[in-house]
Amino acid sequence: MTKETTIRKKRLGRVLTDNALTRYITFSALYIAQGIPEGITFFAIPAWLAMNGKTAMEIAAYVGVIGIPWSFKIIIAPLMDRFTFLAMGRKRPWVILGQLGLIISFLCIGLVEDPLNNLSGLMAVGFFISFFGAFQDVATDGMAVDVIPENEQARANGLMWGTKIIGTSAALMAGTWLINNFGLATAISSLSIVVATIMFFPIYFRERPGEKTMPWTAGKVSPDSQQTQLKSWKNIFKSLYKVVRLKSSLVFALGVFVVSLMFGLIDTLLPIFSIQELGWTNSYFSNVFSITTVIGGFLGMFIGGYLVDYFGKIRMLSVYLFCITLLIAVFASFSNLWSNNLIIYTFILSYYTLYTFLCIAVFASAMHLCWKTVAATQFTLYMALSNMGRAAGAAMLGVLKTKFSWEIVFLIIAIMPVIMVILIQLINFKKHRVTIDSFVILKHTIVAPHAIKD
Repeated sequence: MTKETTIRKKRLGRVLTDNALTRYITFSALYIAQGIPEGITFFAIPAWLAMNGKTAMEIAAYVGVIGIPWSFKIIIAPLMDRFTFLAMGRKRPWVILGQLGLIISFLCIGLVEDPLNNLSGLMAVGFFISFFGAFQDVATDGMAVDVIPENEQARANGLMWGTKIIGTSAALMAGTWLINNFGLATAISSLSIVVATIMFFPIYFRERPGEKTMPWTAGKVSPDSQQTQLKSWKNIFKSLYKVVRLKSSLVFALGVFVVSLMFGLIDTLLPIFSIQELGWTNSYFSNVFSITTVIGGFLGMFIGGYLVDYFGKIRMLSVYLFCITLLIAVFASFSNLWSNNLIIYTFILSYYTLYTFLCIAVFASAMHLCWKTVAATQFTLYMALSNMGRAAGAAMLGVLKTKFSWEIVFLIIAIMPVIMVILIQLINFKKHRVTIDSFVILKHTIVAPHAIKD
């Protein structure tokens, strides 16, 4: 390492591969940008609909529809792996485009007339917000896999996911207050300013030294990007098939889908359950949800990644899944205590803290399984399955609630993490790494992405 490179790594600069602080700040900002629209579309609006007498079936249908575009990530990712403006980086041009689409589509939700009686219009705009959110998410995750080194992956995942939850919670609290006092259009316009401000980060920072900031500025293609970039669909899909067909990849993919059913069910259930069953207002729900999830987010940011680093992925995944199963099952068994707000606060805080820790461990494990040549597509495949599970879980709630009591619904949800606990025992990260490190493509042995030690 040259003296110039050493100095560059020690100071805050504009190049993501050169500086840890630059990486942490940039990816945290981009995840906050994802969290703000999600806080409005997936939590504030469903709570507002529940407060105004919409049925569980109607709200579940809305959440299910706006969750669908997150499954499109598997279509978007190969496009990003195949096409890019390399002089600006492998993924940064896509991040900028996704962020721009997110800003425009987020503003459009304020144009829906009489949203309470126009759920189809609300669904349509929410669909496009989710599409560009997924678009930006794929590009951000692909860039993260490319530039975050081994010794930062778990901590970076903790920071990224924690800041997203904080963005979601802050948007829910502020958005609910603005909706109740000034209307939906004003709420969206106000929060759009924050989302637009975050556009500064992907525009200002670069992936690698020497790259262009914008198409018309000075710069050139990085040799690292040139070597890793694939130039044919055949090689992309052949490489993806080669790594996805491995046992650990298949088992992990199934486990992610199953546990995400739980995520979708709980996220859709809570505003309906708390408002229509417990008698809360949407403002009260948003305040409780925001405060408890922010606490969980901070714990995840500062503890979650280190626990995965220290104890290993399989062990911590198993612990989190066991604890979350126990929590939901116990909560379902003591319905006579649901009138006690302290019990509800404790449940929501405990669930979202465990949820944050679990997501950090899942993301770190997914990165570990990725092969750098098709990292964006492979990582996105896991995340797309997760989003499909969330959308399916949200849609399932309406059906489950019409047939079962809340107690039975919670017990059904508790089965899902148990299934994932069983599945992940079949994963062998070490054997998987040895296999993908031996892959050869385009007459070059490509180094797989840095992995967290078990």
